[in-house]
Amino acid sequence: MTDVLRYTAFSSDPAGGNPAGVVLDASGLDDAQMLAIAAELGYSESAFLTAPPEGLGEAGRAFTIRYFSPKAEVPFCGHATVATAVALGERIGAGDLVFATRAGTVPVTVTEEDGTLRATLTSVEPHSEAIAPDDLAEALAALDWPAADLDPALPPRIAYAGARHLVLGAATRERLADLDYDFDRLAALMLRLDLTTVQLAWRGSDTVFHVRDPFPVGGVVEDPATGAAAVAFGAYVRELGLVPEESVLTLHQGEDLGRPGVLTVTLRKGDARVRVGGAGTRIPD
Repeated sequence: MTDVLRYTAFSSDPAGGNPAGVVLDASGLDDAQMLAIAAELGYSESAFLTAPPEGLGEAGRAFTIRYFSPKAEVPFCGHATVATAVALGERIGAGDLVFATRAGTVPVTVTEEDGTLRATLTSVEPHSEAIAPDDLAEALAALDWPAADLDPALPPRIAYAGARHLVLGAATRERLADLDYDFDRLAALMLRLDLTTVQLAWRGSDTVFHVRDPFPVGGVVEDPATGAAAVAFGAYVRELGLVPEESVLTLHQGEDLGRPGVLTVTLRKGDARVRVGGAGTRIPD
């Protein structure tokens, strides 16, 4: 019988952050079985570990990791990576880990602070691109957002740091809080553009943002805390010169869902990659 663990990421409270299924030994599972486990759990993603490619990293601290939403495999998932790293940290101790993902190699560092484990992952090389006006109009129509509700200081773009996300800036916190979208219409657009989530963001201060991530392509209305979108967002704000090249950003997510989480995004001068970290903890059975 497969041992399926449940952990939350980006919160030290089991009732906060984003829950993920974690299977530390998926060597006996095929794709259909992994998808079935993810669907039964119903979390936005679950992570499955198998042996690493030869030469990836230190023995016992390197793994191949795959991610499944209830509907499909996804190339990269930040919160499930953090959840898995915390689960491993409880068993093999704090330190460095490395994961082979479909998007590339992702290093993770696990630390312990006052009895709480935190995991920080380093993204693959990020980039962003413009979105076609017609596609933007369709996204706004699916969200039922008037164009006037966008923040002109956060221009719409598709950002990538392991997975593709459409970034839209909300002009007000009230706009961000009021999310009631056309699930099927937005899902169709996202599938056509190969988007994992839509990252809706409101800027609270120079380094503090509040974000939400509709995730209809994963079979859930909203992702409570989205590490992959956070690293993509970090790359996006730096590329546009909206934050200094060396910055630490705080992203608050999940508040409107009643599952508050905090994601720490770190940008380093001279390193295009982006780091995102947060606390994690096991969800009691």
